[in-house]
Amino acid sequence: MAPEGLRRPRPDARAWVLLGLVLAAIVSWWQLGLGPGDVVPDGPGWRLAQKFASRAFSPAMEHEGELIEGRPGIVAEAFDALGRTVLLAALAMGIAIVGGIVLGFFASQAWWIDEPPGGRTRLGRFLRATVLPVTWFVARTIATLLRSIHELLWAVLFLVSIGLTEVSGVLALALPYTGILAKIFAEMVDEAPRAPGHALQASGASGLATFTVALVPQALPDMLAYTFYRFECALRSSAVLGFFGIKTIGYLVKQSFQSHYYGEVWTYLYVLMATILVFDGWSGAVRRRLVA
Repeated sequence: MAPEGLRRPRPDARAWVLLGLVLAAIVSWWQLGLGPGDVVPDGPGWRLAQKFASRAFSPAMEHEGELIEGRPGIVAEAFDALGRTVLLAALAMGIAIVGGIVLGFFASQAWWIDEPPGGRTRLGRFLRATVLPVTWFVARTIATLLRSIHELLWAVLFLVSIGLTEVSGVLALALPYTGILAKIFAEMVDEAPRAPGHALQASGASGLATFTVALVPQALPDMLAYTFYRFECALRSSAVLGFFGIKTIGYLVKQSFQSHYYGEVWTYLYVLMATILVFDGWSGAVRRRLVA
């Protein structure tokens, strides 16, 4: 039986949605004029792909290009760039989490929609009928606008307006992630089972107290899990910002790839992959400990 406040879609409805998505993909492929040969590289492209893939089994342990006096070894350089990548992602996520919680609170209906229809005071009835629905709509709109622009487009905007600095990268990640977290946090709380909240309200608790004590704790494990997932996304996006010139590990990947030093590219990629795997294991352990 589905928890109170949630409506589970019927199995046949899920099947129709899945079928619709498959048909949409087929139609899109046809409309774009794509064919099986479009996914196979041509002669020079195929040779380049083979050369790049072959170095996956022999990543570089030293710089492949001309040695520059004072330049650190490739492993030290990779971890230094990785540190900047993690710091940029962590700062952006810190801003996004705070913004997502605040904006998500106003984008949630759970703290006011379940108040008694008559309200407890005249002011309460007025706010519930006028101000709160407008506040909810504005918060949802802001969250939608923030996440509707991809972080790479935000990066282009801030690089042009602010310049090639880490601030541009932080803002490029923080703004769309704020909108994403706000939407997800609000929906997770709104979809939490309402029975505990109704019990609190029956004893005289306000909607805000019900939201804080009964609904948020139920949604918190899922909110935490999604935040960890988003931080993994932020790490990858932070690395990609290196292709714009920001000194993350992606910047080293770009330089090595342009110089055809594919062994170096794989070294940097393996360092990034290992970091994602370590973080995934750590976040899983933290979630299990907090949920248990």
